[in-house]
Amino acid sequence: MADVEEISITTRGGALSARLLVPDGEVAGVVVYFHGGGWVVGSIDDFDTLGRELAKRSRCAVLLPEYRLAPEHPFPAALEDAEDAIIWSAESLRRRFGSSAPIVVAGDSAGGNLATVAIRRLRRRVDVALQVLVYPVTNANFDTPSYLDSSDGLPLTRDDMKWFFSLYAPAQLWPEADISPIRSAELGCLPRTVVITAEHDVLRSDGELYARALQEAGVDVTYRQYPGTVHGFLRLHNHVDISSQALSDIADAISDTIYILA
Repeated sequence: MADVEEISITTRGGALSARLLVPDGEVAGVVVYFHGGGWVVGSIDDFDTLGRELAKRSRCAVLLPEYRLAPEHPFPAALEDAEDAIIWSAESLRRRFGSSAPIVVAGDSAGGNLATVAIRRLRRRVDVALQVLVYPVTNANFDTPSYLDSSDGLPLTRDDMKWFFSLYAPAQLWPEADISPIRSAELGCLPRTVVITAEHDVLRSDGELYARALQEAGVDVTYRQYPGTVHGFLRLHNHVDISSQALSDIADAISDTIYILA
């Protein structure tokens, strides 16, 4: 990286820590990336290597926000942090890298959930050029085909997801669109989208069905399922060829979007 900065963002919940990764050369855009972990675990340190590689391959500055985690900070704390990080990026980072620098919002697993919900809620305030959702959580439905056929013995199980949901929000809130975004009636307002899923993952159906719902709502969607992979495979990009290919596909999609807007 040309520069790595530890940043404090003022939000409605207080000071939010974030890390800004700036690649060598001219910065083509800004990627706000929300890490996974079921809204309960994970940190930007866990995703630092992924963020650096994404910055390098996409030629974009990557912001990793350290959003608040449940159960100490239940819904909507993480979502509010995600929104505030996107707003801050659209205002502060565009002043730094140029007003024409596109804003891309990305995330994996629960981070993908935060990304797409925040984008929809901010649709009248922030212009997001692309959303990248990697094995995202899109529905509190534990009886989809992938929940039933890809749970036991894998890194993420059906019971794990029930536990994450229970710590994130009361069960009566799970059907709401701000937790289960596939249930939103406003999907057509979302930007160009890339959805990535793993073949052997309880969240595979979440990604497949969300991509289909977005397409039916008129959104430009690219959907890719990577064979032989499991939940979390993207962070193996330094060790597994297909993981590296998936990261390159994401970087290419970002570059293509920037080219289209240029």
